[in-house]
Amino acid sequence: MTRQPASRPGPGARSRRPVAPWVRTRLRTSPGTAAAFGVLVLLTAFLAAAFPRAVDAYENRGLRHAITGAPAARSAVEVSTPGPGLSGSEEAREASLRSAAVTGHWATVLEALGGPLRALPGESAHGVRTSVPLPATDDWLPRPESVPPQMTLAAQSGLAEHSTVTEGRLPRAGGEVTSRTREIEAVVTTGTAKTLGIATGSVVHVGAADGPALAVRVTGIVEPRSPEGGYWSYDEVLRAPGLGATTGSPPSVYWKAALLIAPDAAPALLGTLGAPQPYWRVAPATGRLTAQDVPELSRRLASLEDGPGLIGLKDLIDENADVSTDLDGVLGDFEAMRSAISPVVAVAAFGIGSVAVVVVVMAGGLFAARRRSELALLRSRGGSLAGIGGRLLAETGVVAVPAAVLGLALAVLAVDDARDGPAVAAAAAVAAVACAALPVRAVIRHRVPLAHGGRDDLALARPSRRRTVAELTLLVLAVGAVAALRRRGTSDAGDHLASAAPVLVALIAALVLVRLYPVPLRWAARPAARLRGAVGYLSLARAGRSSAVGALPLLALLLALATAGFGGSVLAGVDDARARAALLATGADARVSGEGDSAALPPGAERAVRGLPGVRSVTAVQIEHALTLPAAGRQAEAPAVSLVAADPGAYASLARRLGLGEFPEQALRPGGDPGVVRAVASPGVAAWLGGGRHRIDAVAGAFTVEIAAVRERTPAVASKEFLLVDAARLERRAPSALLVTGERLDGTAMRAAAKELGGDLTVRLRAEARAGFTDSPVQAGAERIYTAAIAAGAGYAVLALMLSLLQSAPERTMLLARLRTMGLTMRQGRSLLGLEALPPALLAAAGGALVGWATIALLAPGVDLVRLALAAAPGAATVDDVSLRADAWSLVLPATAVVLLAALVAGVQAWWAGRRGSVRELRAGDMR
Repeated sequence: MTRQPASRPGPGARSRRPVAPWVRTRLRTSPGTAAAFGVLVLLTAFLAAAFPRAVDAYENRGLRHAITGAPAARSAVEVSTPGPGLSGSEEAREASLRSAAVTGHWATVLEALGGPLRALPGESAHGVRTSVPLPATDDWLPRPESVPPQMTLAAQSGLAEHSTVTEGRLPRAGGEVTSRTREIEAVVTTGTAKTLGIATGSVVHVGAADGPALAVRVTGIVEPRSPEGGYWSYDEVLRAPGLGATTGSPPSVYWKAALLIAPDAAPALLGTLGAPQPYWRVAPATGRLTAQDVPELSRRLASLEDGPGLIGLKDLIDENADVSTDLDGVLGDFEAMRSAISPVVAVAAFGIGSVAVVVVVMAGGLFAARRRSELALLRSRGGSLAGIGGRLLAETGVVAVPAAVLGLALAVLAVDDARDGPAVAAAAAVAAVACAALPVRAVIRHRVPLAHGGRDDLALARPSRRRTVAELTLLVLAVGAVAALRRRGTSDAGDHLASAAPVLVALIAALVLVRLYPVPLRWAARPAARLRGAVGYLSLARAGRSSAVGALPLLALLLALATAGFGGSVLAGVDDARARAALLATGADARVSGEGDSAALPPGAERAVRGLPGVRSVTAVQIEHALTLPAAGRQAEAPAVSLVAADPGAYASLARRLGLGEFPEQALRPGGDPGVVRAVASPGVAAWLGGGRHRIDAVAGAFTVEIAAVRERTPAVASKEFLLVDAARLERRAPSALLVTGERLDGTAMRAAAKELGGDLTVRLRAEARAGFTDSPVQAGAERIYTAAIAAGAGYAVLALMLSLLQSAPERTMLLARLRTMGLTMRQGRSLLGLEALPPALLAAAGGALVGWATIALLAPGVDLVRLALAAAPGAATVDDVSLRADAWSLVLPATAVVLLAALVAGVQAWWAGRRGSVRELRAGDMR
């Protein structure tokens, strides 16, 4: 019988695909696995994209906070000229001070700023002022020490928009004002009117008694609408008067105030000795400033102060124009804080980023292990590595790329006011790692066709020479990174090798532990073999051969635990530093004091404070700053010393309770000579005075002192140099401060009591001082990042542990089923799996805690926490021991959680395997 040729489809016939598409088939086969992988990529991409955006956001807010929080005299940019000279005509001199001429140059000044430096319209101003204050000769004005008030006359723009008229009206020029005009109008603020007794209709005569005088009629009183803004606070006498002192000996005190005249009345100032000068004052707008603008902003300020920008202003306004600002100093302070905090944050970023990469790679390894038989079959039937890798890449890319894009979108929505470029790059890196994890692992595993799945455990693993060389290379890099960080610290924000030192230390520890791990377990398995029962021996033997304890799972756990320990120690160190600085600033839980801690307290102050709710104890102290020590013939300058006088018993109890300069009470009690005052001194004072007895001349009286004890600190003063004596031994006793201890002190009630006592008392609470150290957004943002890093590290540690146990779950289930056919009970099966999982968990926990402690010990000399802890309060007391120290809770708690979680997962796995039964696991021909 002849075979008929197969009919071929016609040219118009539609060909059918013999098989379904690979990607769609795989996704339909295991949708749960694809969904879990997508969630992992989404969370990782979200964290990776959110980190640079969070850093940008808190740095931008920190820059704006630094500029807006600085005094207006520092942050504003002022362009000024010396005023019209004597060489020109009188009409030209007057015209240069008129409002039209001064306002005409305003656009020139704004154009000269350029770049990111922009003017804030509501707080910027221009006008004319007297550069030399003029004395007010009227006898009815207050004169504290017979010195007449010194008046600044200012014709500043925008007075109507920045003030509210409470009485009278605003000043007017009243026709054409010239240098010969002898009377003009002005207004004063409510603070000036109240202090100097000026009313509407008053006439203030300014000028020297023997020179030209100018009568200024006050037409109204105004209230500043934003007294703390740059318009009023650049020159503080504009909003309220202040006290000044002459340069004579002894100095005399006088009032300083301002009279606000109309802009067109400025030419009248030429008839005085006030040396009027035009000015253009620019308050910087911070709404669009970012941390990336700081270099350009610094260059622009340098150009305006002494560069091409200043030359341009001289050409357009006046050849003697000058630019003054301290905004570059504000930017320098911000950059110093930023450069100190950024490397510390980079350590956490490298740690959590490395954990995330390892976990994603572990996920790819788990998928590759579960599909080992499938890929081996494809390879044995002629599948090429490129073809298999391409199909796996497409399979993972369909899930990973949309998940990474969604994570990026969530990060953009969650964190605003930041750049998009770094976030996009971070999310793209996560997507690339996620897409390549499974194909790369599969291609490396199946470079040659595999006959069958043989044993894959540590007993048969033999490290290759390449692996040994790679491990040694990593060891050299880790040692070099740690040495570099310890030598030069974290001052270089771009030193990524130093920031990655904890990661390299954890990597080396993981590789070493993987090599050494089986040895002690095999030693322990030998005596266990002689015991009754097989559970103990089997668990130790299997734990010593298990492939689950590989480098990647252990590395992920070590990195997560080390990151958590490092971050927790950083936060603990910052909290301790702020608590100690707050204690040094207040001296107790609360402090009630007079002006400068030197003014005497009103009578009954101690009794009134002691009766407030929550007060446990009140210690009265007398403080005298700038105490002069005897020179004793030395040419060196004596240190600035604070004298502290208190009751020995109460003060010693306070120092002991606070743990600050504790000393025995007898150190202040009288000794053998009743004429000698025993004292506790700081090391500097003790070294200056030396041994023996010394005569001290103080405001509280003269006395002879003898040093009985030396302490580094004392609660009453924050200064390092002090002399503490018994208050009863002083001639003139006048307590100037109360140190209060107690729980839940009511600051409102304490301030109300202080106000009733009078005397201009100041109340400072330790809790409020502690909260003031976190005012900077840079500090708060860095702390939030560290908190998030600890939480993310804990989450990735759980994922790493779960992935490690899931990878070996089928093999464990098969073992349990086989042993149950040999008589193993369900209880023994649970014990076997639990004991088998315990050694790897203990290894990871102990290794993670050890790596965390070692990382902190190695990096502590190079990590500066001062900026992170106290940068928001530059005037805070100096804390000597702001250093990175290991926090026991941050090291022990995560390690304990890993052990408990491993035991819980093993128990759940044993219970689930017992419910499924043994029949479906025991299949003929299964090589597991």
